[in-house]
Amino acid sequence: MSDYKNIWNVNIRRSGASLLLIVLLIFLLSISFVASAPAAPSITYYSNSTYVSNITNRSVDMPGTITTVKLTSTQQDMKWKAYVGNVTGTLALSNAGGQAIYNWAAGTVTGEVYISRFSNINWAAINCAIAASWNAEHTALGIVGTSQDSINATFNATNHAPILVGTNPVRSNCPSIATNINGAPQVMGPSANFQEILLRDTATGGDHMIYAGLINANTVGYNGLTYDFQMIVAENESATIPSTYYFWVELG
Repeated sequence: MSDYKNIWNVNIRRSGASLLLIVLLIFLLSISFVASAPAAPSITYYSNSTYVSNITNRSVDMPGTITTVKLTSTQQDMKWKAYVGNVTGTLALSNAGGQAIYNWAAGTVTGEVYISRFSNINWAAINCAIAASWNAEHTALGIVGTSQDSINATFNATNHAPILVGTNPVRSNCPSIATNINGAPQVMGPSANFQEILLRDTATGGDHMIYAGLINANTVGYNGLTYDFQMIVAENESATIPSTYYFWVELG
């Protein structure tokens, strides 16, 4: 009788353990896990400006003379537009509904800002932009690929800092630039401020291009003011309606 009682107790304990395991599995399956990826931010607009050429006068030359002059001109490039600004945010452990179980202060902001004409980016399939990427943009935006201000002619460096998109490392030889500091060009390299890198969504065959700007918190920018990021993106100079661009931020 004692042996039957012991067997009964063991079976009960096994059944209880199995039930506990089933409940635990149901609980785990009910949680939605979201892989780390760039997130869409809220955008607050502060200002918008453009360059206007000034009228230049000079003295009237005497009749019968030959005057040698040097004409220096700065003309606004309508194939491009720029975004500069600051990034704020927090790190959070959230479910699929955006409900956070815990938040962390971001401290000094690091990471990247991503801008693209395409809203449906597969962030698990990101790599360096290729010819198909900027050729598709040239066609869409009416840019001549052989012009000195084309996308590939502009992003002509390949020595940027390493970048991690979500959990996906991207090699350090993508097309890239570093935008100006105090109105002067920088020497492009892994230590330059405000580096910008051309990426592509490989899931689309490479024709969905993404601009990635490295965040440099509170750094002097193109006009002597401090920003966290500054980036340029291509535009159609002949279009009556400006191109729509989508933004994402990934905090490092």
